[in-house]
Amino acid sequence: MAAALPSPRFDEFYRYDALTELLFAYAEARPNLVSVRSIGKSHEGRDIWVLVLTNTATGADVDKPAFWLDGNIHAAELSASTACLFYLNDLLNKYGLEPQVTQLLDTRVIYMVPRLNPDGAELALADRPRHIRSSTRRYPYDEEPVDGLNIEDVDGDGRILTMRVPDPHGGYKKHAGDPRLMVAREPGEFGGEYYRLIPEGFIKHHDGLTVTINPDREGLDLNRNFPSEWRQEYKQLGAGPYPTSEPEVRAMVDFIVAHPNIGAAISYHTHSGVILRPMGSQSDDDMIPEDLWSYKQFSALGEKHTGYPAISIWHDFKYHPKDIISGTQDWVYEHLGALFWVVEIWSPNKAAGIEGYKWIDWYREHPVEDDLKLLKWSDEQCGGQAHVDWQPFQHPQLGAVEIGGWDKMNFWRNPPPHLREREAARFPAWMNQIALSLPKLELLRTEVRALGPDTWRVRLAVSNSGYLPAYVTKRALERKTVRGVMFHIHLPDPLLNPEISLVSGKERMEGPQLEGHAPKQSQHAFLPSREVTADRAVGEWVVRAPKGTRLALTASAERAGTVRTEVVLD
Repeated sequence: MAAALPSPRFDEFYRYDALTELLFAYAEARPNLVSVRSIGKSHEGRDIWVLVLTNTATGADVDKPAFWLDGNIHAAELSASTACLFYLNDLLNKYGLEPQVTQLLDTRVIYMVPRLNPDGAELALADRPRHIRSSTRRYPYDEEPVDGLNIEDVDGDGRILTMRVPDPHGGYKKHAGDPRLMVAREPGEFGGEYYRLIPEGFIKHHDGLTVTINPDREGLDLNRNFPSEWRQEYKQLGAGPYPTSEPEVRAMVDFIVAHPNIGAAISYHTHSGVILRPMGSQSDDDMIPEDLWSYKQFSALGEKHTGYPAISIWHDFKYHPKDIISGTQDWVYEHLGALFWVVEIWSPNKAAGIEGYKWIDWYREHPVEDDLKLLKWSDEQCGGQAHVDWQPFQHPQLGAVEIGGWDKMNFWRNPPPHLREREAARFPAWMNQIALSLPKLELLRTEVRALGPDTWRVRLAVSNSGYLPAYVTKRALERKTVRGVMFHIHLPDPLLNPEISLVSGKERMEGPQLEGHAPKQSQHAFLPSREVTADRAVGEWVVRAPKGTRLALTASAERAGTVRTEVVLD
C-alpha cells in the first residue's frame, strides 16, 4: 500500500528546512513519480531543489518532453513557492484518478523548482525580516552604509511598515473621510496638518534634519542576470557583474541547457494578477508571426483557466515607458526558443473591486477612491491587517513617530493567508494543458525486409503525436537550438563482429523537423496545406548481417523525447 501523501498548508510560507523536509516527504511517499535533486547551491550554500515529476515505469525523464516551472527568484515573492507546491500536491493526488494528470505524468516530465532563491526567502521569513529584491550577496559593494536609513523592522512586530512623522513641509496628509489613510498634499495647498512618510527603519548618524534611504546593500536582481539581453548596471539595476555570475541563475541555466527536452516553462512571481508573455526586448511586430500566434493561443487558454489577463511585456508591462525589462523570458524564449511565461500572482486591486486599472501605471497615479476601496477591503476581508492602524513609537533617532500603513509583504506582494490557496489553484489546469500540448515522439512501426541471404533493409518510422511541432517555436529554428529527428542504428563493435556492417545509410543521421497535429489553417482555407503527414519521418538503413541478428534502433528529438526499439533480422 502506498504511503500517505503529505498534507501541506497553503496559508503559510515554509522556511527552508521545513520546505526541504516537505519535498523529500513527497518523494518518499511516491518514489515512482517524484525524485528530488539539487541543481546547485545558493550564495549561502543552501541546496536549490528541483523536483522531477514523471512515472519512471514509462521511461526516464530525459527521454520525455519536459515542462519547467520555478518560483521565488525574488526574495519576498513567497506565493510563487506556494503555487509550485500546490501544483505538486494537485498532480500527485490526482494521478491514477484523473486521465489528464495520469497521461501527463506517464508521457511527460515536470521539472519544478519551488524556491530558486532560498537565501533571500529565508531573510524575508526571518523573525526580524528584511525584504530585499533577490540574493543576499552584497552588491555592487561589499560594505556597510556609513549613514542613512536602512529599511528594517524597528518595533519587532515581524512586519516592515511605514513611519509617519509630523512635518509642516511634508507631502502627505490624513484623508478627510478616514484619517488612517494618508493621501498626497494638493499642489499649492498650505495651512494644514502634514506628514512625511518614511519607510520603517533605523538611521545611522542622523543629523537631526535629513533622511536618506539607503538602497539594500544586497542590490542584486537575479532575474536580470540571465545571458540573453544582459546589460550592465547603468542600464539594468541589479544585473550583476556579468551574465550568470550568481550561483542561483547559473544553476538554472546549466540545468536547462543540460535538459534540451524542456519545451515550455513558467516562472512564478508576484504581484499584479497578470500573465506576461514575451517579448521583453522587442514589440509584437518584431516577433516571428507563427510564434506570436502560438503565444496568443496559449495565453488565451491561460486567461480562460486562471481569470488573469495575458499581456505583452513590451507593450503592457514596463516600469517606465523608456525601459526594457529583460529576464528569464529573454533567455528561455528569445535565446533558446522554448515557450515561456511569467505569472505575476495576486492583485489586491482586483480583490478590492478596482476595475480597469493599468498594472504598473496604477502605482504611479490613481484616484483616492481606489485607496478607500482597498481600505474597506482590508477592514472587511482581512481583519484590518492589510492596512495596519498607526501606533505611536519612540524612534531612537526621529523621536515620537507612528508606525502603520500598508503591510505590503503579507497583503500586497503576497495574498493574505486565507486567499493563498485560492490563487494557487488557478494554475494547474493551464499548466496541464501546456504540458500535454508539447511534442511527443512515438513509434509508428519498424520494417525488416530481406534483400539477400545476409542483406537487409531496416526501416524505423516515427511520428510526433503532440500538438506542438518538435521544435516548438520558429525562434528555435532561427537560433539553431534544435535539430531534426535523429535516427540511430546501434551496431556492435566491428572488430568483435566483422560479419555485421552498414551497407547504406549512416549509423546516426538527421531527419526532418516534425510538425504537430495543430491545424496550420482553417478548414476553409483558399489553398489547402500540402503537409498532411509532416508529423512523420522514416529512418532507413541497409545492413549486412547474419539472419537472426538483433539490432537496437533509436529515434530522438530533443523536445519531443526518445523512442527505443529492437528488430530481429528475420
